[in-house]
Amino acid sequence: MNFKDLASVAGKPGLFKVLKPSRTGVILESMDGKNTKLVAGMSQRVSILSDISIYTLTEEGAEPLESVMQKIEAEFQGDLGLDANPDDSELRAFMKHILPEVDEARVYTSDIKKLITWYKLIKAQAPEVLQKKEEEVKAEEEKPAEEKKAKAPKAAKSDKKSDK
Repeated sequence: MNFKDLASVAGKPGLFKVLKPSRTGVILESMDGKNTKLVAGMSQRVSILSDISIYTLTEEGAEPLESVMQKIEAEFQGDLGLDANPDDSELRAFMKHILPEVDEARVYTSDIKKLITWYKLIKAQAPEVLQKKEEEVKAEEEKPAEEKKAKAPKAAKSDKKSDK
């Protein structure tokens, strides 16, 4: 299972597993432990978690939800260290700690609460989703090596031009 298999439905609490598409919409199963099934029609807003991002002040303008949740998992390992009912300042401080470049004007406290609720639900029902995939870890390790290789041929080409 991955973030492409998880969805949120507007007006419905919690998260849902995407089972399969149907002619009238998509068949979903709740992740609350009750495993109730729901057919979300075209009139309902279904958001796949892999398509959701959090606003940032970077050039890209947003950070994918998947990478934010993986940062939370790497940092806290399930124990978020928040009160049962955290106040707004505590939630904002938590978000700033996880994602320092968060756009505080566009990310509301309710969004942070939803992020925490979703994280806890995924941690309980599908913890494998929060782990970085081996391909991603290898790709991150190889990036610096590839950048060095990419720079080396450019330097070699400039040396050849100066020899002529």
